Amino acid sequence: MRLRATAGAGRAGRAGCAGRDASSWMVLSVCASGLLLVFLGLPFVSLLLRASPSQLLEHLTHPTVLSALRLSLVTAASSTLLTVVFGTPLAWLLATREFRGKRVIETLVDLPMVLPPTVAGFALLLAFGRMGLAGRALDAVGIHLPFTTLGVVAAQLFMSVPFYVSPARAGFAAVDRRYLDAAATLGASETFRFTRVVLPLARPALIAGIAMATARALGEFGATIMFAGNLPGTTQTMPLAVYVAMNSDLDTAIVLAILLLVMSFTLLLGLRASPSTFLWNRGRAASPAS
Repeated sequence: MRLRATAGAGRAGRAGCAGRDASSWMVLSVCASGLLLVFLGLPFVSLLLRASPSQLLEHLTHPTVLSALRLSLVTAASSTLLTVVFGTPLAWLLATREFRGKRVIETLVDLPMVLPPTVAGFALLLAFGRMGLAGRALDAVGIHLPFTTLGVVAAQLFMSVPFYVSPARAGFAAVDRRYLDAAATLGASETFRFTRVVLPLARPALIAGIAMATARALGEFGATIMFAGNLPGTTQTMPLAVYVAMNSDLDTAIVLAILLLVMSFTLLLGLRASPSTFLWNRGRAASPAS
């Protein structure tokens, strides 16, 4: 009886210690998470509090704001379109094929995510400048990228490609091969299978990639200023206009920064609130392969 009582007391003690450990860990997790969230949110709150709604409306018609906003929207849309057109086939190949050098290609695609943007812009200049490896050939046919609007699109494309290709590759890889096999059994061509089976099933992942690539293009600064310069009306996007306005017109800089913040936040919030994206994530979580 004494042995049983001692064993029971031991189990109760261990259970009590485990409960205290779990409670302590929860408190620590909440405190650490709260501090990090305050650190992340405080700069945004400080920015939003610096401008009143009337001030925002007043500066929205400022020529600098309108020019930078128009250029950012046009170039970000163009670079995102090019990313989708050329990145979708690449994501499909990486998701469905095994070949020599695949790991090198995957690393090359993801490299812009970790490469300093100024280094990326300098590398673009060496490659596509007039004396660059490809710049001479482009110059011969009348195409000039550095310090032009096309250069802005090229810089945004270079930096945003991995933000689309990675989610698209994951979406393609998550498509159940049984659907493709069934379509092939019915005589469907590979093009038909890709456009009518794969794309609809991977759509949430593609939408996520498009949103991430667009947000990255809108916020691109370092590669743009190194490769395309900072020419008002030609290459001065919103991030560059914020940098310039900080030294001469702080109110305009604040308005531009708030616009960028709202646009990026809306893109990401819309992505997470999308029912199709939620269902895709839920399906991946329930999949045995995940």
